[in-house]
Amino acid sequence: MRFMILMIPEVYQREVPENFVPPADAIERMGKFNQSMAEAGILGDLNGLHPPSKGARITFKTGKPVVTDGPFAEAREVLGGYWFIDVPSREAAIEWMKKCPAEKGDIIEIRQIFGPDEFPETP
Repeated sequence: MRFMILMIPEVYQREVPENFVPPADAIERMGKFNQSMAEAGILGDLNGLHPPSKGARITFKTGKPVVTDGPFAEAREVLGGYWFIDVPSREAAIEWMKKCPAEKGDIIEIRQIFGPDEFPETP
């Protein structure tokens, strides 16, 4: 079963400097965690994301695209990174993510990825 794991860091819940980079010790801890998933053969891909101040959103409230530059005042949960993993079950994904060296206040969301066989056939 494939899962997308979303990191919602507490630090991104407030404004951070545009040149923000996580502390070296946090990067080292996360690197070791990521390496353990790679060695276990479950890691497909992963990346950290820059702060919302460097992002943009495109909304389609009227059907036409409207671009808003970050940061986004109304955002309560902002992504800081993601992993794609392939494990036997949802429970296995949970067990792996419980080992993540997350910081106080961080949130991890686990979402199963649809497989092509889960969609109805189209004519």
